[in-house]
Amino acid sequence: MQIHVVKPNETITGIARVYGSTAGDISEANQLPDPNELVVGQALVIPIVGSFYFVRQGDSLYAIARRYGTTAAELARINRISVSQSLQIGQRLYIPPRRKIPAEFNAYVEPRGRTVAPALETSAREAAPYLTYLAPFSFQARRDGTLKEPLLNNFPAIARANKNTLMMVITNQENDQFSDELGRILLNNMPIQEKFLNTIVATAKKYGFTDIHFDFEYLRPEDREAYNRFLRRARDRFRREGWLISTALAPKTSAGQKGKWYEAHDYRAHGEIVDFVVIMTYEWGYSGGPAMAVSPIDPVRNVLQYAVTEIPSNKIMMGQNLYGYDWTLPFVQGTVAKAVSPQQAIALADRYNVPIQYNTKAQAPFFRYQDAAGKQHEVWFEDARSIQAKFDLIKELRLRGMSYWKLGLSFPQNWLLITENFNVTKRA
Repeated sequence: MQIHVVKPNETITGIARVYGSTAGDISEANQLPDPNELVVGQALVIPIVGSFYFVRQGDSLYAIARRYGTTAAELARINRISVSQSLQIGQRLYIPPRRKIPAEFNAYVEPRGRTVAPALETSAREAAPYLTYLAPFSFQARRDGTLKEPLLNNFPAIARANKNTLMMVITNQENDQFSDELGRILLNNMPIQEKFLNTIVATAKKYGFTDIHFDFEYLRPEDREAYNRFLRRARDRFRREGWLISTALAPKTSAGQKGKWYEAHDYRAHGEIVDFVVIMTYEWGYSGGPAMAVSPIDPVRNVLQYAVTEIPSNKIMMGQNLYGYDWTLPFVQGTVAKAVSPQQAIALADRYNVPIQYNTKAQAPFFRYQDAAGKQHEVWFEDARSIQAKFDLIKELRLRGMSYWKLGLSFPQNWLLITENFNVTKRA
């Protein structure tokens, strides 16, 4: 599979000819609304077996082979050239498919309101073949140890049809806000905790959940050990049922990191207690802050490099956003950026006739435009290049896989690149 970045004056027909593909296949793979309307800087996934490399100044066959995990002799054989032959700038070399590795993928799906939107259910059906876990968000704990259930609709059936493990996400949310007081009660009041665990077991059996996932956030720092004790108790209870237990963790870079989001999350203890963790490696660029990449590669790497010193790498899932943001400039504190899917971001660039740029330090695409009212905007989002950079990091650090927040935002290139890089583990 090839990632191609559109250049000025290129057409889909011409691009297809370069790679031995067809305009129809490229259009379908990237869900192009109008194949004749390509955006300069847009990253397209070309659905071919293997890929092509175009020789650049200073390249050698040995350096290219090393980059792609093969040998110069093998590249020469495949391309029917001599291993000692001088390469010409622009020369096209075929690169065979790289070996896939097993990995696990989770996606949260968050129904809002009183009914499940048909488009959200469709998004879950389309993503489920590429997932290990499907995670409706969320069962909200109550102070009496009962649960407020989310809209499940057909999500359990979708999970069964696609051999997804159904993940029961449980949060310490009240009125959709994380509550440290709710956390305090659940973690320290033992009769209520016993009722809480009994409720979880009964509910999981009712719907067929086999991974119990705690997303407890903004806990009091003094409840760190209480949370660890609770997880050990929950683990022992769930193992009797043959279930997994997992947690969501704030993105820390040290054990002593200060701040209410971080202090009660004990990486080393979670690594010992639970089957796996999801580390929320996104929201550096967030809706209430200034314009920047949502999950820039260097901060993501810093968090995960720390994480693997405390948690076995095969227990770590990298958190990944399926969205970007459209900020109005100049940024004013108190304003909120609009969430956009990758497909919506490309449509915006097309509408305002602006090129998409790529920040190599952040490994993320962005662009700026002026709206009809004369206001300046800056948009950061995800594309095939940025997600491939994250997949490469998963392989480098030998992580368990990736967890997406959240379904309902169109990003077709992501799912194609999963199949290019990994064999998706199915546990159900």
